[in-house]
Amino acid sequence: MSGVGVLDKAVVILAACVDGASLAELVDRTKLPRATAHRLAQALEIHRMLVRDTQGRWRPGPRLGELANAAPDVLLTAAEPLLSALRDATGESAQLYLRRADERLCVAAAERASGLRDTVPVGAILPMTAGSAAQILLAWEPPEAVMPLLPRCKFTGRTLAEVRRRGWAQSVAEREAGVASVSAPVRDRTGRVIAAISVSGPIERLGRRPGDRHAMAVVRAGQRLSGL
Repeated sequence: MSGVGVLDKAVVILAACVDGASLAELVDRTKLPRATAHRLAQALEIHRMLVRDTQGRWRPGPRLGELANAAPDVLLTAAEPLLSALRDATGESAQLYLRRADERLCVAAAERASGLRDTVPVGAILPMTAGSAAQILLAWEPPEAVMPLLPRCKFTGRTLAEVRRRGWAQSVAEREAGVASVSAPVRDRTGRVIAAISVSGPIERLGRRPGDRHAMAVVRAGQRLSGL
């Protein structure tokens, strides 16, 4: 809590309305007095931070989305220098991936300046069925989100269990012939995996066990990006 009473209570009200809340549910979830909860919810509704649905329950309002869209992306801002540092430390191209349904999107990258390298441009869409980043983005997902994809994957459920156990993933010629990679999770403040940070390059340089060489550096980079 910030110590600013009205603000703290308003934030509690907003959090309680994420999945919709009636006044009775607000009081139960926030433990605020009924009159206080009602007054703050109405004020937030006036400012379009809450809206009423067809059942009269409060839900997040459009103003929250407008403010969020106007804010800089904290993850991407932090990722740019960190990916450059990871590239320099490992000598390999570094990327950050987000999951988009059954695909993954490269949202940031730092490429080797010269020599043989694996180039994944920002904006590239890659499958969730191959590669160490795909393993990371699936490993901590609930079974119902993973099972429909597994029959098409080049890795198995046992692979994902091993990824969860050790905290990183590696692949060799899984997504593309001649390419190896190592990836680690990036987590939000609740511990949920929201992204995968990776290094990738030719097998000739990374070897058949690329995790032995680069896992520690990639895991540390993922930890530094986590919790933003």
